[in-house]
Amino acid sequence: MLSGIARETKLRSGAQVSAMTLKLRKKVPPPPGCPMSACMSLLGGVWTPEIIWNLSEGSRRFSELRRAMPAISAKVLSARLKDLEQRGVLCRAVLATTPPSVVYTLTDLGEELIPAIRAIVEVGSKLQRRMTSAVGCAALKRPSSC
Repeated sequence: MLSGIARETKLRSGAQVSAMTLKLRKKVPPPPGCPMSACMSLLGGVWTPEIIWNLSEGSRRFSELRRAMPAISAKVLSARLKDLEQRGVLCRAVLATTPPSVVYTLTDLGEELIPAIRAIVEVGSKLQRRMTSAVGCAALKRPSSC
């Protein structure tokens, strides 16, 4: 909660002015072990939602993921995949082919994240529609420059 301190100031004219200064709160970290913070730190990772979304339809090879997300570099994709594997979100399997192939699949935990990502996409779509309609409304209210 924000609290304020009232302060009286005397002007040169002799009038008194009352001002209120606000004390800003210090950033309070979430409690240790907070489930929401743990989930958001996972989903908040760069490219994480996109990787999970691309694996939601089934197993994919590294090159397939790379083609599905052309803006991500191979180095970053590799690092994100390793991180998600360590966190138990996806499983990495090396296939005994020549040359060896690696396939990535979501774990049960990774599958549980799909509805959350889908909900975020739905809210994002609504926000985009609102922004588009707000821009359209603002254009209608703007006086003509002619």
